[in-house]
Amino acid sequence: MDNSQTSIDLPNHAAEFAPDLDAKSILWTELFPGGGHWSYRVKRGTTLRFIDLEGGANVAILMYRGDERLERINLPDTLKAQHTAHLSRGKVIYSDMGRILASIPRDTVGWHDPLCGVSDAESVRARHGERRYQEHRNAMHRNGKDSLLIELGKWGLGLRDLVPNVNLFSKVVVDDEGRFRFVEGNSRKGDFVELRFEMDTLIALSTAPHPLDPNPDYAPKKVGVVAWSSGPAGPDDICRTSCPENRRGYYNTELVYR
Repeated sequence: MDNSQTSIDLPNHAAEFAPDLDAKSILWTELFPGGGHWSYRVKRGTTLRFIDLEGGANVAILMYRGDERLERINLPDTLKAQHTAHLSRGKVIYSDMGRILASIPRDTVGWHDPLCGVSDAESVRARHGERRYQEHRNAMHRNGKDSLLIELGKWGLGLRDLVPNVNLFSKVVVDDEGRFRFVEGNSRKGDFVELRFEMDTLIALSTAPHPLDPNPDYAPKKVGVVAWSSGPAGPDDICRTSCPENRRGYYNTELVYR
């Protein structure tokens, strides 16, 4: 979906997902069922608010520069530049060219996982059993890897373009023995996180369960999304001022649009 197409009628989710926003600024809203997958080409200066509608949601996200898809999300640089091991308000998401694809101006969750990747068919089968489309139709078991690959294929991308992703709403910590531990209940019903896009960006996402979610039942959660024209980060924005590296990242990004 190209959010320049603003003539379409809005679904009836604006009042629920964004009661604090001016309805005239809203471009579109969407309700994503659990286990789904989508992709969008989002313009610079657009914000997407992701809302956990049930509690315990997971949204795996990949990003690529809209007009040059060889430039894409780089989580090692994102974490290193900001001296962190998780994402939250005030953080940004870097590309592999040192530019800022998106930033997080608002966040009620406080921790989003950038370390653990996505589930695949084998891991979902081992935990939940197999439910194929032939027998179960939309109740089939979907996994994050195949879901993202389906979306990337729509834009001429493939397996070699499947880089490490961000898992919105999910929290993973490291225990005393150095093992990843999934933290249940990190995101509650009604929590949200906003991604403001500082570049024209192709975004692909999956709402399949987090790969470390211990729930024995296959029960991915619904997610609401609302998009609006926010403009890019201003000169005193927390995402720009949170660390010196981000100031340089914004400078590199804004050179593209001068």
